[in-house]
Amino acid sequence: MSAALTDRGGLELAAAMQRREASCHELMVATLARVERLNPAANALVNLARADDLLAQARRADGVAADRRRWMHGLPQAIKDTGHAVGFPTTYGCVLLKDALPAVDSLMTARMKAAGCLVIGKTNMPEFGLGSHTFNELFGATPNAFDAAVSAGGSSGGAGVALALRLLPVADGSDFMGSLRNPAAWANVFGLRPSQGRVPFWPSADAWVAQLGTEGPMARSVADLAALLATQAGPDPRSPLALAAPLVDRPVAAGDYRGAYTAALGPALAHPDDAPVRALLAHLPAPGDTTPLRGLKVAWLGDLQGHLATEDGIVAGCEAALARMTNAGAAVEPVAPGFEPEGVWRAWLAWRRALVGPRVAPLLGRPDARAVIKPEALWEHDQAAGLGALDFMRASEARTAFYGRMLALFEHHDVIALPVTQVWPFAVGERWPKVIAGRAMDTYHRWMEATIYATFAGLPAISVPAGFHANGRWPLGLQLIGKPQGDADLLHVAAAYESLIGDWLARRPPEATGR
Repeated sequence: MSAALTDRGGLELAAAMQRREASCHELMVATLARVERLNPAANALVNLARADDLLAQARRADGVAADRRRWMHGLPQAIKDTGHAVGFPTTYGCVLLKDALPAVDSLMTARMKAAGCLVIGKTNMPEFGLGSHTFNELFGATPNAFDAAVSAGGSSGGAGVALALRLLPVADGSDFMGSLRNPAAWANVFGLRPSQGRVPFWPSADAWVAQLGTEGPMARSVADLAALLATQAGPDPRSPLALAAPLVDRPVAAGDYRGAYTAALGPALAHPDDAPVRALLAHLPAPGDTTPLRGLKVAWLGDLQGHLATEDGIVAGCEAALARMTNAGAAVEPVAPGFEPEGVWRAWLAWRRALVGPRVAPLLGRPDARAVIKPEALWEHDQAAGLGALDFMRASEARTAFYGRMLALFEHHDVIALPVTQVWPFAVGERWPKVIAGRAMDTYHRWMEATIYATFAGLPAISVPAGFHANGRWPLGLQLIGKPQGDADLLHVAAAYESLIGDWLARRPPEATGR
């Protein structure tokens, strides 16, 4: 039973526990056994709670009446180490913050706890979330779930590996420069960067300008991804730029299970506070239904006509994934980007420096801080120190013009497609790729450039599995970008695509199969 329980996704577990086919205690026992077996090598979960405390929480959860349970009731969850969870340090992967205990939960954590999850620990990440490679001096590196010799990506790398190894049924993360998408691609799972403002971040030192980073969901299925997004999303008065409009404006009553997923889950979604989850799941096509792809117009940007340095096999692999969509009735059209990528990159650098520098600055007053903090973080801080107000405003104007060009692409297309990553997973001992296809990278994050376009335009973007390297070990991801605030419609498309890739989704890390 233990292996079967940890194999199940979040919604499947919700239904099983609502039907009393499994208990919260049984699930916690199975989860902790799996974590004990696999996490020492995976290093995906850090600062784990005591097993006795977690088992006691699970037993108490089993005593909660059925009509008071929400869909995440009893599900083990680990919070990315950028988010606050009371009782667990928020370290950001930095040794200077190893004992930084928060006084309150972050908003996303509070919402997931209210939905019933039990927090078992945190997920590993790069220091300050900088760079899509999960390693830090505090906890060490998190290797790829499919090949321990290479990177898991990041910055939500611990979350991606925990999903791939079935240590968690669903996972949360955050995304600034692909941090939900890159690790999802390299873990063969789904990762969604929500629309700007969809999942508000609180507490935050700044609620007005710092909107490039956002929290969001990761999962092994689109349905689980949608359910977690609906739980995380929604306005909050402390976040003045949060989106007020619901994900889906057609509410589904507690007893109305017309949707394929809501019909199967039944009472597991009956709680009034799970109405947004019901509505979004009812918006998804049924498993196996690919009709949403018929007539879908996809703008394929590829490598931006050679601008993006990419390793062999990346573009071809994504095109093979798109061919499956074409065979299902989608119209995939290679298009010119309509914007000048190098100018967008320069504007992006200004915004990134303006937002990352202040995150590092408060720690620099500590003794020996510069000797401890990673050089990439110090570089961001020092670059930010030379950024003037006029420079930033010019970058904001460039960003505005870029957004207009992205809107122009949507005049004739429903979805924009790009590779998620420009390289295959690289050696876990390497800090970042210095050269791609013979081209030197001029910053530590230039190799992640493909992810900035959705972020900079504030658009929803999802990483979907797109096959494997010829060696059979390294997963690939395809990035689908949706229209402004079009999270629900993007998930609708992704769910239809999911029906085309069962062979890829069936591929699991050797450790996850018990071999």
